[in-house]
Amino acid sequence: MPEHYPSIGEAIGAAMQHNIRLAHGPDPAQPLQLRYFPPPAADPYSMPGMIARLEVTANPQDVAGIVEEATSALVGPLPQLTELVAASADWARARLDFDAPHSNPAFEVWTRLASAHRMLAQVQEDLEAALDGIASLPAEVSASRNHDFVKVLRTRELLHDVMGAGHPEPDPEAKRRQAAIAGSPSAHAPSGARPATPAATPSPHVGGPTPGRTR
Repeated sequence: MPEHYPSIGEAIGAAMQHNIRLAHGPDPAQPLQLRYFPPPAADPYSMPGMIARLEVTANPQDVAGIVEEATSALVGPLPQLTELVAASADWARARLDFDAPHSNPAFEVWTRLASAHRMLAQVQEDLEAALDGIASLPAEVSASRNHDFVKVLRTRELLHDVMGAGHPEPDPEAKRRQAAIAGSPSAHAPSGARPATPAATPSPHVGGPTPGRTR
């Protein structure tokens, strides 16, 4: 399953098709392959993690840092993608055949990949030039009436944004209260029996000791 879908509808449709294939068995010619995608919080320096950190209310310095991480020459995903496209173009280059009289499909593929490589290199330059401007922007969000003049560019949601990253862990304080209630004499008294001393029900909004109860 790909990590991104163009819309929520397509993500749900892909999930339904995935469940159908699980129920009826995979196609022998195309065996089913399951891939696990960790939530963005699991790796804040991955591309999903950086996207999740890039909220509209983020500090300008943080946003500049995220963009700088994306364009880092050593581990940035953008330079890595640029090199991936370059390696693909070199792969097509090794299959060029200009002796063909009518068509050269390898040259067409190489042309497209080379064009994509040039555009990625231009993107790298534009992002590096925008870093100083990003850091100098105000931290406060402007009035909403100014936002309607420019369209939103992000059109895709992360898979975890659509399907959810799983159920969150219960609050430790809530678990402690539940354990205290379960261990109280009133919780184990038989039906109709009354405890020797009535215990007050703990308030879910109070984190301190409950009056009348010994921890």
